[in-house]
Amino acid sequence: MIALIQRVLNASVTIDGSVCGEIGPGLLVLLGVERGDDEQKAKRLCERVIGYRIFGDENDKMNLNVQQAGGSLLVVSQFTLAADTQKGMRPGFSQGAEPQEADRLYQYFCGQCREKGIATETGRFAADMKVALVNDGPVTFWLQV
Repeated sequence: MIALIQRVLNASVTIDGSVCGEIGPGLLVLLGVERGDDEQKAKRLCERVIGYRIFGDENDKMNLNVQQAGGSLLVVSQFTLAADTQKGMRPGFSQGAEPQEADRLYQYFCGQCREKGIATETGRFAADMKVALVNDGPVTFWLQV
């Protein structure tokens, strides 16, 4: 399971011209689910995302996690993170989880984030989404479990 996290001042997801998820300061989480991923991996990745200290403290050092910084999450499913790009000029997607399982684990991940007390907005699984963000820094990290 993969999370590409971006520290943002704000972010939103629009589907068919309507905003379906929107946050102020926090993390935009692009989530990729791979074959073999399970609830244990989703729970561990949730802990890493929420606990990752990439927000500035009073000395402007990256010492605070999203919860300590008072931020929220916008979680967007992104199967292309599981793409095989090692050869050729077209990505392969055989490492991605089957859509039904990927959606289940995406929902589970979002539920875990909410259970930890983090305000969590989402896109819609498998929809054609337009994601807008103002990356703060820019600060972007790739987390994988």
